[in-house]
Amino acid sequence: MQRKENFYSDGNKIAATLFIPDDLNESEKRPGIVLCHGFTCIKELILPDYASRFARAGFVSLIFDYRGFGESEGKRGNLIPHEQVTDIRNAISFLQLQKEVDSQRMALWGTSFGAANAIYTAGIDKRIKVIVSQVGFGDVERILKKRSLEELQVLAKFFEEDRKTRILTGKSATISPLHILNDQGSVRFFTEAIKQFPTLKCELPLEAVEAIYEYKPESVVDKIFPSALLLIAAEKDVVTPVEESKILFEKAKEPKKLATFPIGHYDIYTGEYFDKSVQLAIDWFKQYL
Repeated sequence: MQRKENFYSDGNKIAATLFIPDDLNESEKRPGIVLCHGFTCIKELILPDYASRFARAGFVSLIFDYRGFGESEGKRGNLIPHEQVTDIRNAISFLQLQKEVDSQRMALWGTSFGAANAIYTAGIDKRIKVIVSQVGFGDVERILKKRSLEELQVLAKFFEEDRKTRILTGKSATISPLHILNDQGSVRFFTEAIKQFPTLKCELPLEAVEAIYEYKPESVVDKIFPSALLLIAAEKDVVTPVEESKILFEKAKEPKKLATFPIGHYDIYTGEYFDKSVQLAIDWFKQYL
């Protein structure tokens, strides 16, 4: 069963959908899972596939649009990582208030940028007992350093000029998300997704890009303890390289697990490896929730 919902985060009305197990009786409460979607994505893309499977496995699952994206209020495209973390924490609070949910058994599942957000949130919010981080990362700057020196110099100049403009005018220039995720797989994935979900198309303020560049969820991954962390990585990933998950795993404390698949970043969302990643997550939730 699905139920449309809304909650507020820093005064922004956040659009959400609740997935409830069909076998839930009126007096019963189940563990709750908040799902965190990826870079500039909206709740209708990918997340319902996971939330419905988690609900069938017995978990009450919540998907939502971050502020500024999809059906939620907020400045369009303004992806500030720490604001998204605040949205996740408010989503947790909202899910805890639902009559179907055991507020003491809460989990986070995130994919790509959402995986990093889930890690950061769990590092500062002790309500979370279990975390599944799928094709995520620990340090954006480290990933971007693999790009050419010329590209990095151009980016640094953009930041510097835009910083001056913001101070003097209060406005920030914008760029397409595909200037950040410019590999062939990302371009193909988002081009097709926008055809299906036109509201996915957006522009990112350079102010947000600068905040993203400074984002380092690995700085708090050791603080997730004693909650249980499952990391799922793709060995052929060029968006969030498998080394990112390995570094997170090394820095995290037990209980923890790292699983890798011989695929690329977007291959995890369909077919065999979608099924495998879902089952890994469900088994982890059942073990620790």
